[in-house]
Amino acid sequence: MIRYALRCARGHDFESWFQSSGAYESQRKRALVACPVCDSTKVEKAIMAPRVARKNKSRAAPEPIAAPEPVAAPAEEASPASLVMAPQERELVAKLRELRDHVLKNADNVGSKFPDEARKIHYGDAEHRAIYGEATIEEARALIEEGVEVAPLPVLPDDRN
Repeated sequence: MIRYALRCARGHDFESWFQSSGAYESQRKRALVACPVCDSTKVEKAIMAPRVARKNKSRAAPEPIAAPEPVAAPAEEASPASLVMAPQERELVAKLRELRDHVLKNADNVGSKFPDEARKIHYGDAEHRAIYGEATIEEARALIEEGVEVAPLPVLPDDRN
């Protein structure tokens, strides 16, 4: 078995084991080697330090070379998800976070009454105002079919950690 350090076209680093170098090449050509972060099959070997077995066990084997510590990102972006994102992805997440924070700050949370309140506002039975709350997929579909304008609040990578 051989372990390769790999990197996808989007810059994500990961490792994988193969029976031989030929097995790696065969699987890569058939697009069977994919990045676990973004599922890209455009994968290449990354630079790595090989481990060489020592025959003389009397002397301690040297410590493996450690990877350099990552440079800390600003506190806002130091989440585990941001460490594997490209700069453009971090910028997009920051803008989505800004949008979500704006909605949370400037709209009324009506909770599970969202479908009813949205209908009341849409049909003029309640004063027009910005609201957010909870709805099932079925309730959201019904609102959209009725012509009520709704959109989900963005779910950000940090929300899942």
